[in-house]
Amino acid sequence: MNHDIAAIKWSPQIAYAVGLIVTDGNLSSDGRHFDFTSKDVELVKTFKKCLNINNKISLKSAGKSNKKYHRVQFGNICFYRQLLNIGIAPNKTKTIGILQIPDEFFFDFLRGHFDGDGSCYGYWDKRWKNSFMFYVKFVSASKSHISWLQAKIRDALGINGAIGKAGSIYQLSYAKKESKVLSTKMYYDREIPCLKRKFEKLQKLLEIDKNPGE
Repeated sequence: MNHDIAAIKWSPQIAYAVGLIVTDGNLSSDGRHFDFTSKDVELVKTFKKCLNINNKISLKSAGKSNKKYHRVQFGNICFYRQLLNIGIAPNKTKTIGILQIPDEFFFDFLRGHFDGDGSCYGYWDKRWKNSFMFYVKFVSASKSHISWLQAKIRDALGINGAIGKAGSIYQLSYAKKESKVLSTKMYYDREIPCLKRKFEKLQKLLEIDKNPGE
């Protein structure tokens, strides 16, 4: 691999990649290795670019469904230790909580979190004419982590969202008015790393809301 990552410094690219690791990444218990897996090969390529690594992308099957996912594996002790120091550990799914993300790069991190496990969706509310509703959602199996996300976003933007639970997963949802504020902060520039598919979906929802009668 390219060892430039050993001298890591916070940047929009690094913060975005950390958001992806929190959602779809895995730290090995050996203190060195990482695994990032996604159904979107574009996302894995963007992850590699953000971390300046050239490791090969492989395919792996997921459970009994036999669906193929894209995966990149790499090793770096310095980066591993840095992630431990900010609150990310092996087997983090249900135990992750507060993370030490610099405020300057929080929304880059949040965009990675959204691209990894988040979603957005919209629908027409039949109770009112031309009433289009849409939501932006973040998920985690850890209540303390989703509560931390909510608090960080509230402190930065003054919007609250709502936490719910579906099965064992906690969901932090923002309705239309708050989603507009949030999306502006997450997508503050056209050159930032992001998953194009989700960005375009969110833009489409915003456009429908802007022109509900068309």
